Amino acid sequence: MTELVELEKRGVIAHLTLNAPHSLNALSDAMLAALKARFEALAKDRSVKVVVLKGAGKAFCAGHDLKEMQAGRAGEDGGRAYFADLFTRCAEVMQMIPALPQPVIAEVHGIATAAGCQLVASCDLAVAAEGTRFGVNGVNIGLFCSTPMVALSRVVPRKVAFEMLTTGAFIDAARAREVGLINRVVAPGALESATADLAETLAKKLGAAVALGKRSFYDQAEMGLAAAYAHAGAVMVENMLLRDTAEGVQAFIEKRPPDWA
Repeated sequence: MTELVELEKRGVIAHLTLNAPHSLNALSDAMLAALKARFEALAKDRSVKVVVLKGAGKAFCAGHDLKEMQAGRAGEDGGRAYFADLFTRCAEVMQMIPALPQPVIAEVHGIATAAGCQLVASCDLAVAAEGTRFGVNGVNIGLFCSTPMVALSRVVPRKVAFEMLTTGAFIDAARAREVGLINRVVAPGALESATADLAETLAKKLGAAVALGKRSFYDQAEMGLAAAYAHAGAVMVENMLLRDTAEGVQAFIEKRPPDWA
């Protein structure tokens, strides 16, 4: 049976593939449920140090399933309850990404539109192929991308986000890198290897330290300056008290590889 979100483990790196190419990997109800289940399992899997998220077929993700959304209007309330539930479930899945202990890298090709662009913005890192297009283009059909806006406006400058949201215009991979939506742009044929190289670099680091740092990174971003320093200092204390951190520091002093458990 074909799974909507396929999981392949390559050593300590987990590869998740959105596997609905016929719908450009739209975030249908079933796709959101499958992603949630995968993230819940990965959050408990200490054997995985890095997660790569990609899409099967011609695109990364085209956003919500519009046909499914239209069908949701059939309720007596015209779809209000269904839409409220849909956007709540989607927001929950997006928030699971920064909450995961492992760094999540989006491997992006084709298009990443609306909630698909939100998915890229929600990932910790992103590598995209030349020719990839990004957009929060719901305004073109009368639906302002308010929930994608939350993730987008936190990773790109406000005026860039607002222009994308109000014009519905797409940006290419080069512009996406320029404004901070993605980290790297590579030739299409090098996308998989470039993402793998980045994932392997992260996987070589002390996993416990990266997990502590990732959580602290997002927590402090929501704080004022003084509170952020206080929080980050407390996290560094916890990090320094790890056995493997003590070993890593000593190994550096002694100019040898660390003996991490």
